[in-house]
Amino acid sequence: MRSVKKLKNVLVPLVAVLIFMGACEKQSGNPYLTEEYTNRHNNENVLNLTESSEIPTMDTVMQRDIVSGNVMNNVFEGLYRQGKDGEIVLGMAAEEPVITEDGLTYTFKIKEEAVWSNGEPVTAHDFVFAWRRLVDPETKGVGSHLIQDIVKNANAIISGELDSNELGTTALDDKTLQVELTKPFTYFSNLLTLPVFFPQKEEFVIEMGYKYAKSSETLLYNGPFVLKEWDGTGLSWVYEKNEQYWDSDSVKLNTINVDVVKETYTALNLYNNDLVDHIMLTGEFIELEKDHPELEYIPTSSVYYLKFNQNKDGEPTPLANENIRKALAKAIDKSGFVEKVLRNGSIEADGLVPERFAYDPETGTDFRKQNGYLMPYNRQEAVELFKKGLEELGVDKLSLEIIGDDTQVGRDSLVYLQKNLMDVFPELQINISNKPFYARLTADEEQNYDIQLAGWGADYADPINFLGLFTTNNGNNNTGFSSENYDALIADAESVEISPSQRWKLLLEAEKQLLNEGIIAPIYQEYKAVLQKDKVDGIIAHPVGAEYTYKWADIVQ
Repeated sequence: MRSVKKLKNVLVPLVAVLIFMGACEKQSGNPYLTEEYTNRHNNENVLNLTESSEIPTMDTVMQRDIVSGNVMNNVFEGLYRQGKDGEIVLGMAAEEPVITEDGLTYTFKIKEEAVWSNGEPVTAHDFVFAWRRLVDPETKGVGSHLIQDIVKNANAIISGELDSNELGTTALDDKTLQVELTKPFTYFSNLLTLPVFFPQKEEFVIEMGYKYAKSSETLLYNGPFVLKEWDGTGLSWVYEKNEQYWDSDSVKLNTINVDVVKETYTALNLYNNDLVDHIMLTGEFIELEKDHPELEYIPTSSVYYLKFNQNKDGEPTPLANENIRKALAKAIDKSGFVEKVLRNGSIEADGLVPERFAYDPETGTDFRKQNGYLMPYNRQEAVELFKKGLEELGVDKLSLEIIGDDTQVGRDSLVYLQKNLMDVFPELQINISNKPFYARLTADEEQNYDIQLAGWGADYADPINFLGLFTTNNGNNNTGFSSENYDALIADAESVEISPSQRWKLLLEAEKQLLNEGIIAPIYQEYKAVLQKDKVDGIIAHPVGAEYTYKWADIVQ
């Protein structure tokens, strides 16, 4: 939980105000500063928030991004959730499970008082249905990698070898859920806080058909809030307190308004006009507000990197050339990136696994420090590798497109990377394309890009959560990278027989292969620069899993 000081009036340069007013006219989905908007946001017992992007999905089995994960965390609930201090606490589970001596079978009791927002009980059958739907190949659940190698038969079902009814989940009765694992997992309870493990009510999903999860009206909720005023694509939505929630007495707020605000200057003006209570600052606005008494830098486990697409439309791309990939990765001046573009405390990343995240089970050494900094900036080496790559491709120049989000920081990032790479390589033309968040995710899923600025925030504190993303069949890979050796390293690290120290060594080796072959180009580990009004209390920021929990949020006067 984070405390902040009293807000002081901040003078905003006239040019920013003029730009802001112009932006208000253009973003028709956000009626900023109209009488209706002002009245809605000036209610003393209402929390007003901003979000950087639209909600890509509200179907929990399709969740793969921070925005939808954050919403799902506040309107749904799994067997567990993260508590106020990041600890794992009981959610839909009535008590800690009974675990067999071999650690392979868990038996959960579902709370008797747990009900959906329509008043019907949450049952063990709801978990079985949702998890089976997650692994069903017809669903193409993008979060299925989180259940692979974990729950019995998940892998065989995802590959089409077994029917989803063979998944190791059973409803022994309406309120008793049994789960069979492939091996003991110390972080299993952490996984169960994630949206892909949330329940879904079969009868409702079937009734809604293709409309399921396409709007706030075609969903059932079992979390602290219910979602309102979301049409599937809109730039705003509302959380209302869920009176049916088993722990509704802990929920202080009746309403939370959320508006998508992609421009930092717009968000700052709303903040200074007391129309929003919590914003994230980027770029030059952090410098502008550096002395603000409510400015705070919050560390995260999110790492941002370039994904290189090696195969498009069944044909190899220039990025299938290892020397080209490594040249691009080594050409990025990351220090300049975090200092000139971000300016929010973020740090350079020279590996995929972040700092201060996972530690050697024997020595306690930070994974990042132990494995070293694998892809540092080296302009001279980059030039040599690029020249060699061009010779191997039999060309004297390249033209590539880089895609990223259409937020302000997304646009600034691509402009910086374009100039950086073209300055280093005169033979390279970089075109940039900023897309709405959901459109970038679609391009990724369809593997329809050259280079992509992407990121990953940890679901749980283990290196496998990052390194497992790039196995051959992982739904988040989408790069054309496939390596029997890499797959074997990850599979061996997750095998039953291996010791914690052996597992750690395999994960270190896997990251080295990923970086040594230039499969991705890490750029930075994110910190967030946040302004939050002093009247706001109880917004919980999580370094792993969901970004925020609003269950305990309150307005204190």
